[in-house]
Amino acid sequence: MTSFSSFPMREELLQAVSDLGFDTPTPIQQKVIPTLLTNPKDIIGLAQTGTGKTAAYGLPLLHHTDLSVKSVQCLVLSPTRELCMQIQTELTKYGDHMRGLRIAAVYGGVPITGQIRDVRANPQVVVATPGRLIDLLERKAISLESLKYVILDEADEMLNMGFREDIELILKNTPAEKTTWLFSATMSNEVRGIAKRFMKQWEEFSVAQANVTNENIDHQYFVANHHNRFETLRRLLDFAPGIYGIIFTRTKQDAQEVSEKLMKMGYHVSPLHGDMDQKMRSKVMERFKSKQLQAIVATDVAARGIDVNDITHVINYELPDDPEVYTHRSGRTARAGKSGICMSIVSPKQISNIRQIEKLVKQKFHKSDIPDGAEVIRKRLFFYMEQIAKAEPKDDFAKLYYDSMQEQFADLDKDDLIRKLIWLQLKDTIDAYQDSEDLNAGFERKGGSSGNAGSRFTRLFINIGEKDGLNAARLLQFITESTDVEPNMIDRITVRDLSSFFNVPTEAADFIREQLTSKKYKNRKVRLEEAEQTRPGGGSGGGESRGHSKPYGDRARFSGDVRSFGSKSGSGGGSSSGGGRGGRGRY
Repeated sequence: MTSFSSFPMREELLQAVSDLGFDTPTPIQQKVIPTLLTNPKDIIGLAQTGTGKTAAYGLPLLHHTDLSVKSVQCLVLSPTRELCMQIQTELTKYGDHMRGLRIAAVYGGVPITGQIRDVRANPQVVVATPGRLIDLLERKAISLESLKYVILDEADEMLNMGFREDIELILKNTPAEKTTWLFSATMSNEVRGIAKRFMKQWEEFSVAQANVTNENIDHQYFVANHHNRFETLRRLLDFAPGIYGIIFTRTKQDAQEVSEKLMKMGYHVSPLHGDMDQKMRSKVMERFKSKQLQAIVATDVAARGIDVNDITHVINYELPDDPEVYTHRSGRTARAGKSGICMSIVSPKQISNIRQIEKLVKQKFHKSDIPDGAEVIRKRLFFYMEQIAKAEPKDDFAKLYYDSMQEQFADLDKDDLIRKLIWLQLKDTIDAYQDSEDLNAGFERKGGSSGNAGSRFTRLFINIGEKDGLNAARLLQFITESTDVEPNMIDRITVRDLSSFFNVPTEAADFIREQLTSKKYKNRKVRLEEAEQTRPGGGSGGGESRGHSKPYGDRARFSGDVRSFGSKSGSGGGSSSGGGRGGRGRY
């Protein structure tokens, strides 16, 4: 098995790697480091976040750095301030035994004057965000004339953030005779365009797919109607009392609003997004890393610089538009050989997105029910009991207060004392969840069964029937397996020779039609349409022949106790009325 000690690196780097406890290189390091040490040519490295890319390029970069030259020889471009600081920290650790090595980091969000002093102190390595580097170039505060190596780290993310013109401007101002190493999670057309324009004949190294299928991540998704998304998030947080995680939102506004609402309810969380100044973002990260926060609510860009191995949960408040981004998010947990959970809150229409991501990560996602109130209370009860059982009070505490405690509780037996302790911890949670509503997503049904005049159903036509080997049960199975809709959402199935009909709640019709269209049944392409003469209550329109079988006979088809796809109307005890605040600060 390859080890770092087998690499032909300078002794100072081997000593630093040993000090850090590194032994076996990661796949991207095994592929890239030997090549860059012996033949530092242009390369492209494709690997996901958390695979050890910084060491993959950082160790060879420092190996080739001439410490006797007091000018910028190596430039690392990265998309965010956080990642800049992280790279500088890691490179500094690798170069700990290299006397005379200077590494400067320049990024926006802080006064430029201090960074001008740093780059004028003749560092050999500069780590920069594109915007701040251009600012320094325009001020003539930095020279790239002696540059030998350029590293584009997280190239796809820089391009996604709109830095294409900045990158091109910077590369135009670098010497023609230089070596370029480009690292990216994906090889998009834009990334390949940058490579073709500014790189020579390059060699590609890819371990992207190996990292995607991290078997230590449990991928779960919870189906909630959009208006219940925030309540579902709260429910999931309360169901994971020991959570230490990241909640991802699409926008900076969402990150701010969600975190503010959670903080008002007593959760120890904080936002992290690009509209916050650098001082505030650094303070949030300090609190998060010291576990003063149970979670941060972050955008994808802001989370780029987070490098924490102990994250237990990643929660997608909303799925990202790009399935590739999901792999970046989920990769924040289950690091360093640990296990983790990635939860996604999705609407019924987004289940197809889950299927796309499943294909990308090559893992099956688990559809999980949003826990009800009783489950939340039970989970927190066992959590607190475990905390009490594991507690080890200091000896001086027991000695100092023993007499007072004995006197106070002299009339209480053990059982009463335990009940009171647990009740104090759980009373707010119990109040919040004793009458909580069912948040499992679906479609509200009025009036109970489909025959009621108040119910609204749509009758759908599908172009497969008995000659395709269908009966009512097989059609029901095909529909439910193709759409993830619960069986009791489908009613009044009619199967004919070449076509069939069935009823669905009107609110579900578009979703089901979207999921089934273009599917194939026994090599026949499926087509769905709304049947003619549909009327409230699921009348006989669309050419239905009366007397065809119903899959479950005369069952009460849409009774109130069915959770299927939707939330029942209820008192909503788990709403934002301050429930559960008492215990949250002690997660």
